[in-house]
Amino acid sequence: MIAWKSSPLPVLPGTSPDVALYDTALHRTVPVRPGGEASLYVCGITPYDATHMGHASTYVAFDLLNRQWRDSGNSVRYVQNVTDVDDPLLERATARGLDWRALAQEQTQLFRDDMEALNVLAPDHYIGAVESIEWIVPVVEDLLRRGLAYRVPAAGSEPAGDVYFSVDAASRLDPEDPDAWRLGSVSGLTADQMLPLFAERGGDPLRPGKRNALDPLLWRVERPGEPFWDGASLGSGRPGWHIECSVIAQRFLPAPFTVQAGGSDLVFPHHEMSAGHAYACTGTPLARHYAHAGMVGLDGAKMSKSLGNLVLVSSLRTSGTDPAAIRAVLLSHHYRTDWFWTGEQLTAAEQRLSRWRCALPLTGYAQAEEMLAGVRAALARDLDAPAALAAVDAWAASALETPAEDRSDDAAVLAGSAVDSLLGIRL
Repeated sequence: MIAWKSSPLPVLPGTSPDVALYDTALHRTVPVRPGGEASLYVCGITPYDATHMGHASTYVAFDLLNRQWRDSGNSVRYVQNVTDVDDPLLERATARGLDWRALAQEQTQLFRDDMEALNVLAPDHYIGAVESIEWIVPVVEDLLRRGLAYRVPAAGSEPAGDVYFSVDAASRLDPEDPDAWRLGSVSGLTADQMLPLFAERGGDPLRPGKRNALDPLLWRVERPGEPFWDGASLGSGRPGWHIECSVIAQRFLPAPFTVQAGGSDLVFPHHEMSAGHAYACTGTPLARHYAHAGMVGLDGAKMSKSLGNLVLVSSLRTSGTDPAAIRAVLLSHHYRTDWFWTGEQLTAAEQRLSRWRCALPLTGYAQAEEMLAGVRAALARDLDAPAALAAVDAWAASALETPAEDRSDDAAVLAGSAVDSLLGIRL
């Protein structure tokens, strides 16, 4: 699958310090030292509706990490998936009277357009679930052979043959390995805490025949009216959600890779189970670190497709909103916080950008260098974008109040390049 286009990053003098990032699995902020090559996997969309601010906030947040790593002198290998076949997509296509493939293509292209407009760096590999099926099938077959997965019998209207991952068997793989996956390794949740989330977020704890209510689906055998693919010994069907990301990440990134990222609603079950699959397959942890972005709401309520209260990037762009202003709103909140979108924030962001743009021709080189250092220091502290914006605000205020005697085109270029390269905002 083809990703979107990225503009080359401006070259800046000096480098950023190593970033310290809050690790969800460790429950603390830790130094992240890639050692010259960083690797990042950010879970992608299920393309059944347009990009809303919750999506955009996550991808912009970890775009900062990508940029910070590059500014630190690291090369970056970045992978993102697209879950282009899944129950929500099929249900939405049926409701709209569309072919599910056409809906997936339409919404994936809209997402690409939104990401390009928001100046999010494109992944090196942008992989759809459908194109990964041929890689997933032998992995699931191997888990079955090794007793780490099992088939369930028919139950009611459900046919026999669905394949589930055994969380109990996987948790017992290597009791002596401190890096071994155990159920709860990523989320830190107890089984009692997991159960309601599992049911809410795509799991099926009540499926008869499962050995553990928390066992996730690996392969769904063919049902009438649903798309299916050749599963070799598994039978015709389609893969589960978590194994998709696990297999894609392991195919295109080192093991373990540096950071697994996504929204906080993916901590459990998605990242928990993806990590379990990876360890069961290879005996190696999926990722060294796990990082998650907060949720975005609208006027006091959670923003979700089911509630129909989405603020869409594409709708704002169509109305003439500067994408840089949308990005500035997203960066005005620390990536780990939950927050609510309001129209007033967009107005404030537009005013902020106007001040920054007015300050460009008035800055001196020393002022621009000071701002660059402030932005770098803020982002190194757990991607503290609000503090980085404050550093740019202080620079703009200084330049506007007292235009520098040594103002020059070089100083303006440095200031503009710093904001573009590190924050992804073009002035």
